[in-house]
Amino acid sequence: MVKKAETTEVTVQPLKRGSVHLRIIGLTPLFQNRMASKAKQQLLTGGRKKSKADRAAIKHDPITEFRDSAEILPDGPTALGLRVVAVKAAMCTAALETPGLTKTSAQRLLFMPGDFVPLYGIPQLRMDVTRSADINRTPDIRTRCYLPKWGAEIETHFITPQLSVQGVVSLLCNAGILIGVGDYRQEKGKGSFGSFRVLGEGEEDAEWDDLVKNHGRAAQQAALTDPEFADRDTEDLMEHFFAEVQRRAA
Repeated sequence: MVKKAETTEVTVQPLKRGSVHLRIIGLTPLFQNRMASKAKQQLLTGGRKKSKADRAAIKHDPITEFRDSAEILPDGPTALGLRVVAVKAAMCTAALETPGLTKTSAQRLLFMPGDFVPLYGIPQLRMDVTRSADINRTPDIRTRCYLPKWGAEIETHFITPQLSVQGVVSLLCNAGILIGVGDYRQEKGKGSFGSFRVLGEGEEDAEWDDLVKNHGRAAQQAALTDPEFADRDTEDLMEHFFAEVQRRAA
């Protein structure tokens, strides 16, 4: 007689979600580099062949490129925003160097609501020589939104008991040291921009208070309208640009 196979009931425990509000304050300056609307439009509809007038025009418009590189928020306490996916990506990559946690686990166990959070800090215009991704590594001038001082508040949700508040704080601290956010960040090896430190929920900090008080929407909008140049090289390049514009207009 065939013996009936015994069935075992499996009990599935529901996962629970915790949350914590943390603030990050830049230890090194931050580069923003949003893709310009013109570039997105060309990806959508295709670029048209340049006319003779287009080819004769000045190659770059630094002021426009500076504004286009910034992540602009329509309302709220700041005019600039920080993509939350950049912070989550930094935390997940930092898990590679964090014992007891894998990158794929961090990707599943962490949640950050929304697309942007308010970013405090007064933007400056900075120009750098960069290399294109073509086979010849052609040099070019890139103009970006550059924040010497910056900070943001991050709401993070996580799954318990796999992660705890202390674990999330530690992972974000590791991300601030090892990875960073924005262009030319610590993760990439050559650069060390976008590194940050972490403030716990309710923790008082004079630098954070100054950012909220003096580096919000009004100051940012003024800086976007009439930008300050970040360094001497940028000043020299902008002086040459304005002189060339006047020469061609004459």
